[in-house]
Amino acid sequence: MIKFLDLQKINSLHRDEIMKSMADVLDSGWYIHGKACSKFEQEFAEFNGVSHCIGVANGLDALKIILRSYIELGHMKEGDEILVPANTYIASILAISENKLVPVLVEPDIISYNMDAGLLDEKITSKTRGVMIVHLYGQNSYSEKIGEFCKRKHLKLIEDCAQAHGASYRGKRVGGLCDASGFSFYPGKNLGALGDAGAICTDDPELALCCRSLGNYGSQKKYENIYKGTNSRLDEIQAALLSVKLRHLDTENEKRREIADYYSKNIQFKGIILPTVANSDGVASDPLSHVWHLYVVRTEKRDALQQALSGLGIETLIHYPIPPHLQAAYREWNHLSYPVTEKIHREVLSLPMSQVMPMEMAQQVVTAINSLVLN
Repeated sequence: MIKFLDLQKINSLHRDEIMKSMADVLDSGWYIHGKACSKFEQEFAEFNGVSHCIGVANGLDALKIILRSYIELGHMKEGDEILVPANTYIASILAISENKLVPVLVEPDIISYNMDAGLLDEKITSKTRGVMIVHLYGQNSYSEKIGEFCKRKHLKLIEDCAQAHGASYRGKRVGGLCDASGFSFYPGKNLGALGDAGAICTDDPELALCCRSLGNYGSQKKYENIYKGTNSRLDEIQAALLSVKLRHLDTENEKRREIADYYSKNIQFKGIILPTVANSDGVASDPLSHVWHLYVVRTEKRDALQQALSGLGIETLIHYPIPPHLQAAYREWNHLSYPVTEKIHREVLSLPMSQVMPMEMAQQVVTAINSLVLN
């Protein structure tokens, strides 16, 4: 059986370092907002080339708190609109609607699967206050066109970096390309914790202070509450673990690129569309712009392909089977049509991919796909 993702093997790579880091936290007697969290925040800020990193409980909270901070600071208000990709994971959209802001869905580019920058002008209204780009599947979504659009229209530009730890655009890491960024460290991410965890990155000191306060019950000083905040903090155990894994992230992302490169050069099955390294304008991009959180192929025979590979002992997943506008949670959108998004969600299939996947397994996956005959 070839697993889609072997988390046990991934974490065993650094078991000794992880166990020592966890023991250090246990022995310290300090488990929330201690040295381990401060250390990771500083390291992750430096890694992404930003001035501030704030650890939070998960990736959804990271995006929610960024938007809530913009509301508290007077940059946004209830009813304002945020442009967001129509084909993202629902967390990106939940962060907007939970702040009583309005998500405005933008179709993706069919080549990169990221937001189509050419559609932004037709989506903007007098209520638009921000754009949230999503670096889907691990590929950078930022482009100069998006950046210039936001500057020209005086919009906040927010990155959802949940799948793209370590990716870059022209030598600068995602997470440091825009006004603010949110990260998830869910266990299956390229930089994954042993549970839920997240972070916010920004160069804006006022935003950083507001985000940190909101995640700590709205408090900057114990028992004094400036905002009606929440409890969303990165605990010491997860922070210590993430510091260990961060040291290996670039090396492990390179191993993912090797697997992706092998797939792309050797899958010959007719009818499968392979992923392309391209920016949101559909232009060929730097290989470092993609960290291959997922290797996603597309075919009209997706379900048959998945079933056939399962029969050969190869586990695959669908990211994601139902687009946000067709979810029951957003039933007010169910009548809308986003044809590019719907096509993507109907046809995508994610092949096994990780930094611990031996090349022999990648070869088995390719051989299996190339041998298939689908009806």
